[in-house]
Amino acid sequence: MELYYIAIGLCMLATSGNAIGEAMICTHAVDNMGRNPEMYGKLRTAMILGCSLVETTAIYCLLISILLIFAR
Repeated sequence: MELYYIAIGLCMLATSGNAIGEAMICTHAVDNMGRNPEMYGKLRTAMILGCSLVETTAIYCLLISILLIFAR
């Protein structure tokens, strides 16, 4: 029974790591947009794609934790 709660905690820990990764993506993209304004369109596209991939991983972790809560 306690292993479910450990697994849920690990899933939530993974989502916090995803939030840090998404913040780093946005920080570096905005920093590079400031240094090289003519690359704004390409950097924005890459940033949105990277953020969506990171956010998808966070949603999967949240889904797994919800399934662990209700499927025991």
